Amino acid sequence: MLYYLFDYLEEEFQFPGATLFGFLTFRSALAMILSLLFSTIYGKRIIRFLQKKQMGETIRDLGLAGQAEKAGTPTMGGIIIILSTLIPVFLLAKLENVYIILLIVTTLWMGVIGFIDDYIKKFKNDKEGLKGRFKVMGQIGLGLIVGLTLYINPNVTIKEQLPEEQQQVLLQENPNLPISKLFGEEHQSTKTTIPFVKNNEFDYSNLITWISEDLADYSWIIFVLVAIFIITAVSNGANLTDGIDGLAAGTSAIIVLTLGIFAWVSGNIIFSDYLDIMYIPRVEEITIYIAAFVGALIGFLWYNTFPAQVFMGDTGSLTIGGIIAVIAIAVRKEWLIPLMCGIFLAENLSVVMQVSWFKYTKKKYGEGRRIFKMSPLHHHYQKLGYHESKIVTRFWIVGILLAILSIVTLKIR
Repeated sequence: MLYYLFDYLEEEFQFPGATLFGFLTFRSALAMILSLLFSTIYGKRIIRFLQKKQMGETIRDLGLAGQAEKAGTPTMGGIIIILSTLIPVFLLAKLENVYIILLIVTTLWMGVIGFIDDYIKKFKNDKEGLKGRFKVMGQIGLGLIVGLTLYINPNVTIKEQLPEEQQQVLLQENPNLPISKLFGEEHQSTKTTIPFVKNNEFDYSNLITWISEDLADYSWIIFVLVAIFIITAVSNGANLTDGIDGLAAGTSAIIVLTLGIFAWVSGNIIFSDYLDIMYIPRVEEITIYIAAFVGALIGFLWYNTFPAQVFMGDTGSLTIGGIIAVIAIAVRKEWLIPLMCGIFLAENLSVVMQVSWFKYTKKKYGEGRRIFKMSPLHHHYQKLGYHESKIVTRFWIVGILLAILSIVTLKIR
């Protein structure tokens, strides 16, 4: 809203300073500051409100150190993250941008699913919360919306560099030719990026067109299925990671900041040309959303670090995972998720391995055996005697390392 206001003031009255709101970097920095201030200043009031409404967490006895002290800590703190993200976005982003619209829908959609889950746990005295099948249905629904929108919407396009021979001819004719002239026309595409590969662009339609070129019209099915899988996997991974104070919020902030770099360079034709990566027009506006989201996560950490004054609940964790997944798909870096979201992947795999091995050994030997002392993975280290603050800090360090490796893929092929 402020963006449109100052755009009008600058156009009609040449209002001093109004041009600042036309710069992506200025709006991104302001979005982060506003979200950080809102989450830290008003976060305390929201926590008091949750306490007043008796939204305290009920803790199951898992035999973990310090577990009993967490009983009664307010949950549903994800509301702080959601509000702190959306308010700066509505003020500073271009709300007609298709990517911004998708992220707003994702935030509200997953936030509602998480809220219902937390509500059932607390007020219906059902520790299982919303049935798993309904969560999956919600994630599939979001995947359909995101996948079909990114496939159909005419504003979701890419620009590819012209062949090198053609570029050389153009530059010989005009050495001062703008970079934009070295790219072809905008077009819709199901192409994505594969890391560590020299010719690192891959078209999902190739998965079926090798059978027959006529199947190209059905490539949207592949694209939508990929979107559904990624959204489901990442949101569940974030949900599993939210088990000890500060782990999910801190890890997610690192991941989202990394995605912000990808969004910024992918939406800038100069950086896209220099790095020889896919240029995605209009995707740079996501940087505003990412800046607000990172500010919200860091502000939430003010109250969520050990000892936590509030838990994000599924209201926060499912929303965080959904947002990360949609951003990764939008900037066409979804194949980087196993590396970039390595913490989420490890948490997910630890649960799958533990459950699978327990069932297999119980069937074979009549007694279930375990790989880890407890899953998800962070509980394994708690059982080994590590303090949760040390676990969280070390997971953050691993997350930073994975983020650096992800950024390095821009040049390593």
